[in-house]
Amino acid sequence: MDWLGFPPLSALRAFSALAETGAVVTAGEKLNVSHAAISQQIKTLEAHTGLKLVDRSGRSLTLTPEGQQLADALTQGFDIIAQKINVLTGADANRPLHIATTPMLAAAWLMPQLGGFHTEHPDINLILSTSPKVEPMESNDIDVALRYGAGNWPRLDSEPLFLSRMVVVAAPSLVGDQTFQTFDELADFPWLIDAGLSEANSWLAGIGTLEKLSQGSIQLPGNLLLDGARDGQGVAVTVQAFAEKDLQAGRLRKLFESDAVKGYHMVTRPGVQRPALRKFLKWLRKQVKTCEMDK
Repeated sequence: MDWLGFPPLSALRAFSALAETGAVVTAGEKLNVSHAAISQQIKTLEAHTGLKLVDRSGRSLTLTPEGQQLADALTQGFDIIAQKINVLTGADANRPLHIATTPMLAAAWLMPQLGGFHTEHPDINLILSTSPKVEPMESNDIDVALRYGAGNWPRLDSEPLFLSRMVVVAAPSLVGDQTFQTFDELADFPWLIDAGLSEANSWLAGIGTLEKLSQGSIQLPGNLLLDGARDGQGVAVTVQAFAEKDLQAGRLRKLFESDAVKGYHMVTRPGVQRPALRKFLKWLRKQVKTCEMDK
């Protein structure tokens, strides 16, 4: 980095405070300086960058488009710095471990295992966020995300948890013993579709099938897909590892499978990991070996 051409940090902090509070007086109070000092720092920053960052034409100050872009970058950057300092100094040692994953993985595998982690580590509190949306990790307090894919997320560290194909399954009571050659042959059957952006829907969309299934489908949370499929309510897409016991017992039939073998990965931010996170990742690796999840 060319530090000689970098704006003064004091000016960046003043501008970030203005963007956060919306007024120079409040920004000054936040940084314990005068509002005149805030104004001067912002003028210094504009002179240094050659950009107009604040629109002063109205009764109140507003950010220009360039100013908003810089403010967003500063918010993310200062958050990352604060998080890293907390990790290095141990200031966040008592903060609960924040795990983000999908409803499908949480219901089918993670939740039934978490009691064992609490037994081994009763001193570590957990926060489990389940959402089909892939949450950004760079500027929030998520410690580890369990994501399905190829493992190539930019600027993040990724370690395979287990690999497993996507499969299309249905109960024999729904499809009988018929052999299907194409997805079109399943068009007359009801489909169970995960209500949201999920690992299953991403695969269906990638092969151009999701839109064809919009008619005659039932949308429901991902954690209910297998329950509905077992009951014969519709054809469903899931990760084979989650359906393996049902397939072996004959409760479900595998009708199609994906060509690519992807899987779930433990995704973390680069750098030093706090002790609670290291213990959780070690426990996850042990659980995968115990369950023999790779399929």
